[in-house]
Amino acid sequence: MPPPPHQKPENVLKRAHELMDVGQRPAALTLLHEHITSKRSRNVPITSLEPVMLLLVEQSVEQKKGKLAKDALYQYKNISQNTNVGTIELVLKKFIELAEEKVKSAQAKADEVQSTLETSAATASVDDLEASETPESILLSTVSGEQSRDRTDRAIVTPWLKFLWETYRTVLDILRNNARLEIMYQTTAMQAFEFCQKYTRKTEFRRLCELLRNHVQTAAKYSAQMHAINLNDPDTLQRHLETRFQQLNVAVELELWQEAFRSVEDIHTLLNLSKRPPKNIMMANYYEKLTKIFLVGENYLFHAAAWSRYYNLLRQSASMVASGQSKKSDNPATSDADLSRAASFVLLSALAIPVISTSRSRGALVDIDEAKKNKNSRLTHLLGMAQAPTRAVLFRDAMSKGLLKRARPEIRELYNILEVDFHPLHICKKISPILEQIGADTEMGKYILPLQQVILTRLFQQLSQVYETVDLEFVENLAQFPESFAVSRDTIEKFIMNGNKKGDLAIRMDHATGVLSFDTDVFSSTKAVHAGSGAGSAESETSSVQRLQNTPSEIVRTQLTRLAKSLYVTVQYIDPSFNEARIKARDAAYARAKAGAEVEHRDTLARKAIIAQRKEEASEIQARKEKEDATRKRIRAAQIQEAEDKRLAQEQKEREEKRMKAELDRVRKEELKKQIADLQIGKKAIDIDVEDLDNLDSNRIRALKLQQLEREKNDINEKMRITAKRIDHLERAFRKEEAKKLPEDYAAQRERDLAAYEKIKTQTLKDAEAKHRDNVELKHRLTRLVPFYESFRESVVERRHDEFEKRRRDAERELEKQISLRKKEFRERKAREKREREEQDRILREEEERAAKEAEEKAIREEKKKQEFAELKATREKERQAALEIQAKQDRIAEEAARRKAEARTVVPVRGVPMDRVASGSGSGAGAGAVRPPLPLAGAKMGWREKEKLRAEGKEVPGAPRTESPAAGAGARARASPMGRAAPMERTDSNERPAERGPPRLALAGGKPSWRDREAAKATGAGGEPSLAPPPASRVPPTMTRGRSGRGEEEGDAPTAASLKPSGAAGKFVPPHLRNKQ
Repeated sequence: MPPPPHQKPENVLKRAHELMDVGQRPAALTLLHEHITSKRSRNVPITSLEPVMLLLVEQSVEQKKGKLAKDALYQYKNISQNTNVGTIELVLKKFIELAEEKVKSAQAKADEVQSTLETSAATASVDDLEASETPESILLSTVSGEQSRDRTDRAIVTPWLKFLWETYRTVLDILRNNARLEIMYQTTAMQAFEFCQKYTRKTEFRRLCELLRNHVQTAAKYSAQMHAINLNDPDTLQRHLETRFQQLNVAVELELWQEAFRSVEDIHTLLNLSKRPPKNIMMANYYEKLTKIFLVGENYLFHAAAWSRYYNLLRQSASMVASGQSKKSDNPATSDADLSRAASFVLLSALAIPVISTSRSRGALVDIDEAKKNKNSRLTHLLGMAQAPTRAVLFRDAMSKGLLKRARPEIRELYNILEVDFHPLHICKKISPILEQIGADTEMGKYILPLQQVILTRLFQQLSQVYETVDLEFVENLAQFPESFAVSRDTIEKFIMNGNKKGDLAIRMDHATGVLSFDTDVFSSTKAVHAGSGAGSAESETSSVQRLQNTPSEIVRTQLTRLAKSLYVTVQYIDPSFNEARIKARDAAYARAKAGAEVEHRDTLARKAIIAQRKEEASEIQARKEKEDATRKRIRAAQIQEAEDKRLAQEQKEREEKRMKAELDRVRKEELKKQIADLQIGKKAIDIDVEDLDNLDSNRIRALKLQQLEREKNDINEKMRITAKRIDHLERAFRKEEAKKLPEDYAAQRERDLAAYEKIKTQTLKDAEAKHRDNVELKHRLTRLVPFYESFRESVVERRHDEFEKRRRDAERELEKQISLRKKEFRERKAREKREREEQDRILREEEERAAKEAEEKAIREEKKKQEFAELKATREKERQAALEIQAKQDRIAEEAARRKAEARTVVPVRGVPMDRVASGSGSGAGAGAVRPPLPLAGAKMGWREKEKLRAEGKEVPGAPRTESPAAGAGARARASPMGRAAPMERTDSNERPAERGPPRLALAGGKPSWRDREAAKATGAGGEPSLAPPPASRVPPTMTRGRSGRGEEEGDAPTAASLKPSGAAGKFVPPHLRNKQ
């Protein structure tokens, strides 16, 4: 749907002009504002939107609607800042120009009104010519305290001044932190400074400075945004510096010294950020304004330092201009008069620095606290100095640059009197003419008061060198200044007390005798001995007072030094050998120095190289340490930040919980209060303490409510009963009285009804006759028109009948056509439905065939899986049977071994029996000492005893293992126990082992006989001899590779068959179900 016509900029502009023509200017402004701030205007071309914005600005200024203009300007900036920046500048310039024109017109109107008032007042007839003012004007001036001009300006000019100030603020807020609008921003700031200076708007100037300061901080904070101001750009920084210098100038002109000092700090911050050196003319203005700020703040030390920096800059500019290194336009004026003036001010300001601080303090240590150090450090950085200035340093710097030659003669003479000459009795007389010359100059006259303090300081310091006591009146006569700069006795006494308090003077004043006593104690000095004594002095170095003679305290302190010097000179005169020894010692020292100079030089170079190397190593260590410290600090800061975030999150959570709980309590209390308010309606309301809501709950409130409702119901019922009874009695009384007067009332009413009836009847008959007469007359008149009516009716009926027949035929044809179309549509729909059914049937058949095919394939897969599972099950069953056979075979072997072991335990071993092997028969004719041959097991090897026996007999030792297969249960051989500890045993059949012993144990490596085996051996007659004990574990072979009964039976009992599990070694597969069962 297209937008309404008035939403287009052209239509909006036309509609606004129409509203303005009929006097509806507020409506036109509202229309323009709604169009600019609507979302549809964001896609409108700027060329079409610009005239609308200009008209809106014009009407906003006319109607003083600054807020509407501000809102529209913000929206217009968001629309056009990415496409056309020039249109923003055009609209804002128009906005400012219109506001300034309104202020000018308001001023002209105020002047006109004022002149009219003055003219009318001058030409008006006055009754009393001697009366300069009327009683009304006197009363008005007494109440208001203003002149007529002030009232006129407040009524006419002030509103437009306020609107112009709001205009500047709005424009600066819109233009801030946008690099494309930076020039317009600086221009607007300059115009705002001119506005504050022209109309002396001090409050607005403070707000403007704070606004610009906040804008710079915002620009540094959001520097990563698109089109943001880059303070690292030299051009941008230069424009900001120019703006801050203008701000500093206006602050000095308005005498806003705090804002001037803040402006100086802003300039210093921007200078530190700037990569481009500032112009000398700007820095000259900077130092000149600093001198004024420090002078107003009575900081004479830094005031003199600022003048010194200003003079150094002038000298530097003069040399650069003379050498052609810089343009003359970029440097301040450096003529001889300017240099002479600056040199005079440098010297005069340095002389005006008080030797004794005049600041109020509560003690000597207060002025050197951390706050003052920080303040002095800040001021030093503002002046660009490496260290804090002092009075002595400033004088030394001035003398090194030849300032005395350039300074004015009276300033040069003043310096000689105060700092060079010693004349305590004529110091004030010599300085008085100089003070008059200085006071004649308006700029230098500001130094008179601090100069008087310095003069009094020098006077008392020089008097203390000459006198011990002096009359106070004599001092007053010496401290005589010109009449315009006279010093009273109270001022002198106050100065003396302040000097004593600061520790710079040591004077006692006796008011009874009027005498001043200087310090004569040999164990004291002018300065106190404690650490902070000099804190009150404005001079941190040794006082530069002229010396005529030493004080007694100084004589006492230096007497040992003077005695040593005198004795040394005396010895030189009376003892020539002392001089010769001294000369010889000097020559020997020279010779030693000459002889060891080369070596010392080489040592020095080596030491220098070592020092350099160590410095480099120390720097590397320091850098590494700093890097590690930085890393630790960063990690620590991250941990602290994380902990802080967690703490803040926890606090936020707790606050949220508290807030939710408080909100729930508040809602609960509000509900309770509402319920209580409902209960307290009426005269007999229940008295409930609202403050005790915590002890109330909804059940109690409900019970109280029910109780009150029951009470109200009872009260209402009682009232209804009483009222009904009263009404019943009253109605009975009414009816008794009414029954007496009913006949009379009936008769009167009947008469009135009859009279009314007769009257109505007569009037009705009269009206009926008149109506009948009129109807008859109307019938006679209409009778003449009946033939014409009948003919016209017949013609109309005939015409409409033909038209009806035509329409009927057309309708029948249309009906036939629609019927044929409906039949055709019906046949097509039926055919289409038939095709769709056939298609659906085909799709269903295909899906059923596919499902049947998938079911058949699935059944085949299932059958195949079942066959594979049956084959796997048969294979597993075969493997299980093989494993069971192997297990049975192992059980039989174990039983055979157990039987042989039991037979071996029943034979008593005999030591010293030869290890010969004899053949064993079937059990008959075998001796007790016969040894069975080894079993011919597969893979069995000969033992070392057999090999040694074969070697002793001279036979060949076979190297290959025996490969004979073992006989199952018969024909096996036995061999003797190792180390001759076991007697030869006779082999028995496996069926002969006792059944109660259970399954046999295999002789595994490391196995030991159990206590049951040891007890059985003892019972069979071994007697518990140590020879039946199993061999140590170190002699047990790793595996039982031979089937001879004697070797494995002595090495320990085999474990039971129940504990024996398949080994799982290679070549023997054990199914998982068998593993789990075992």
